[in-house]
Amino acid sequence: MAKKRPQTKAKRPQLTDGEVPVVGAREPCPCGSGRRYKACHGRAAAHAVTELVHRPFEGLPGECDWVALRELVPAATVELTLKDGLPEGVPSVTLATVLPMAWPALRRDDGSVLLGLQNDTSSGDISRDLADTLQRALAADPGTPVQGRRAPADGPRLQDLLDPEGAFEPVVHSGFEFWVPDPENATPDVTASLERANAAAIPTVKLSGVDSAYWCETPEKNHLRWVMPHPEEQLLDALARLHAAGRSSLGEGTRLVGSFRAHGLTVPVWDLPSGVKAEDVEKPAAEFAERLAEALAADAPLTADERRARGGLTNRQVTLN
Repeated sequence: MAKKRPQTKAKRPQLTDGEVPVVGAREPCPCGSGRRYKACHGRAAAHAVTELVHRPFEGLPGECDWVALRELVPAATVELTLKDGLPEGVPSVTLATVLPMAWPALRRDDGSVLLGLQNDTSSGDISRDLADTLQRALAADPGTPVQGRRAPADGPRLQDLLDPEGAFEPVVHSGFEFWVPDPENATPDVTASLERANAAAIPTVKLSGVDSAYWCETPEKNHLRWVMPHPEEQLLDALARLHAAGRSSLGEGTRLVGSFRAHGLTVPVWDLPSGVKAEDVEKPAAEFAERLAEALAADAPLTADERRARGGLTNRQVTLN
């Protein structure tokens, strides 16, 4: 009886890191190493998914407004300027707070692109996720939405795609009619969707006299929410100095009640009487900005009253992301 010839396994061709596709965690790694994906190339992918970038919009023009549109403003759009210009067949790229059906992006029939900002992201870097969505939207067929996916760990970020000198000028809308070019001739389904979205939107106005401050109206009282670029500890010290001195309000009946923490920035919040409209706080906000600049420049240790004021502000801080 002849001996069986020992069988040898052919070696699988080794793939470079950039060629390795994403597979299930327990599946063999496609690179050919013989190890499971989670113990091989999946390690880097898992790290990219869980690592949180605390200031994803840092370095972009209008960082404070990016944060406001992501967390605070219901309906707004911004025309974006790409670093390498618009591709052929793409007349414009517009950032939108929300898109129909919570689509991450939409390539319209005319080739223009809408990029949604208020979407769940699959990694800890919103900028990378949005950049991946934007690139896919630019290449999508006109008239199609872009679905979400996990962005490649080595993919570009918004800072790589957008013109660093481009203007970032949000336009706040009273509703979501910007979803469709001709809302009067929209289908019944689209009309119903618009009506639901409009009914849920809180009236919001961007102040013109200071940067990144947004007035909003709620049933019980109005608010001013102001995204500020200053380092958190320095800003809280300055707000505490003003609060202890009775100089933190925006006029009669208004008061600084606390702050949000969002994407690495601090967002002081004021309660306003229901009769106080956006135009009513333009001048008080500009005057407060001057007082804040003085307080930010102070370097003396906080007094006992200022430390108490700071503790109260810190206790009323809410993290949004």
